[in-house]
Amino acid sequence: MLTPRSTALLIPFVALAGLASCAKSEKTANTDSAAPAAATASASTEPTLVTITASDYAYDAPDTITAGIVTLKLVNKGPELHHVQIFRLTGGKTYDEFVTGMKSMKPGSPPPPWIEDVAGPNAPVPGGEQSLTQELTPGSYVLICMIPSPDHMPHFTKGMMKSLTVVPATGAIAAAPIADVRVAMSDYAWDVTPTISAGKHMIRLENNAEQSHEMFIVRLAPGKTAMDFANWTDTMNGPPPGTPMGGASGMKKGAVAYVSVDLPAGEYAMICFLPDAKDGKPHFVHGMMKSFSVS
Repeated sequence: MLTPRSTALLIPFVALAGLASCAKSEKTANTDSAAPAAATASASTEPTLVTITASDYAYDAPDTITAGIVTLKLVNKGPELHHVQIFRLTGGKTYDEFVTGMKSMKPGSPPPPWIEDVAGPNAPVPGGEQSLTQELTPGSYVLICMIPSPDHMPHFTKGMMKSLTVVPATGAIAAAPIADVRVAMSDYAWDVTPTISAGKHMIRLENNAEQSHEMFIVRLAPGKTAMDFANWTDTMNGPPPGTPMGGASGMKKGAVAYVSVDLPAGEYAMICFLPDAKDGKPHFVHGMMKSFSVS
């Protein structure tokens, strides 16, 4: 989840200068752990489970995992909201180069073209969990939390990012989960089939749009609207007008992810807070905010 009016601060990453020292230690950790982690992939048909524990302000997660169908489980042990946005570094770029490149960016400029958006678990309520399953290909990745604190500083500026190396699989690859709900994202809407009922579901989330989009799910408090929650994220003052229920962070065009949800009866909304490529406004301003009832 990205907060709307803070997007201009989040996207340029201009505050990454203070993380340069972290990059060196991350690179060392990955180099040391890559060889033993390139073990034979499990022959199980179940996706590999990777637990990412979030706190204020750090991730506890493996340095290296095996490619294939992977379930990423975010466990938020901090009092603030956290998500996992994933970037895949293309063109042979490294974590060090990611940090160096972001340091030189000017406010308002887009990320470099060698960064690809990859979905991660979106923010559950503090103390909660969210799982997302998708295929990860071999390469270098970054786990990063772009949600700001009440002081409006995004969490990655406080140290909340981590490198991740995905190594080739050498054994059986798990099958994708079986979904009972399909959500297709476009510019700027969701197509949900069938209607979501109360209880547990596996959502197949597809981004058929030209731009990257996220799916942030919130259970609205009685009498509150999706716009009430969107406006609350501007300041985060007072109690939130809804309960975050997870979802998927930003994913590029053509991507597919599977999101596990357990939704009690109530009033909900899906919101995309990502900035538009044309005008920088959050996508919900362009209509990408869907209210729905669960019964």
